[in-house]
Amino acid sequence: MSVAAPIPIYARHPKTAQYFIETLPNNISLEMMSIPSGKFMMGAPETEKESRNSERPQHEVRVKAFFMGKYPITQTQWRNVAAMPQVKQELNLDPSSFKGDNRPVESVSWLEAMEFCERLSRHTRREYRLPSEAEWEYACRAGTTTPFHFGETITTELVNYDGNHPYGEAPKGEYRKETTEVGKFPANKFGLHDMHGNGWEWCADDWHENHEGAPIDAQIRIKDIKKYEDPETLKLLRGGSWIADAQYCRSSFRYRYDAHGRNYDLGFRVVGGLR
Repeated sequence: MSVAAPIPIYARHPKTAQYFIETLPNNISLEMMSIPSGKFMMGAPETEKESRNSERPQHEVRVKAFFMGKYPITQTQWRNVAAMPQVKQELNLDPSSFKGDNRPVESVSWLEAMEFCERLSRHTRREYRLPSEAEWEYACRAGTTTPFHFGETITTELVNYDGNHPYGEAPKGEYRKETTEVGKFPANKFGLHDMHGNGWEWCADDWHENHEGAPIDAQIRIKDIKKYEDPETLKLLRGGSWIADAQYCRSSFRYRYDAHGRNYDLGFRVVGGLR
């Protein structure tokens, strides 16, 4: 029996972000924050401490408005979508190493994240997908130009990372050795939580060694569309994780992994637009 697509709840309050709530089966909510259109300088300047050539050249990118998950996809959201009809491949209902309904789902591959998005899109009749790398960085920075949206550095009171390896002038801090529940730490100016640390987040793009020839309009960067879903292709990860040094949590830091690869610090969040 087919299930009717849920009706999202829209809201906007004075001096707060615009958002909508997608209601999943079992009355589980998926909160989507409005990311305004704008432009920004993508990548890191050579003067940024610990930055790499893979984060350059810095270049201006124009971004159209879109909606992005307030949090990384949680384990309870994953279970509800993974129980929906299969599109291309099976999904494990409970893949995560660190259990908890409101912890981010992890140990999921890029291909599995793509399957999640396809199932969610078919159920809601609304497009959901992984963010492009440019969309991710734009949303993470939220108008800032510093290494982190918090400023020049971070502490473990703000971000879940390996506190034994701080950044800049920050002191050493706690090393939790596991994920934390989403929303535990402060959001950025776009209302997004956990853009730094907690778990690496898959982007839709193929891995490129640097920003040479990168698009200026935030589109997904694909090397070969015929091989796009090849399990051996390298895909983009952003944001750092609970096990990462602070430097890897910077807004501009880029990492790569096989499309079929899984690890206990790999998760994702979704973007989606209005109908």
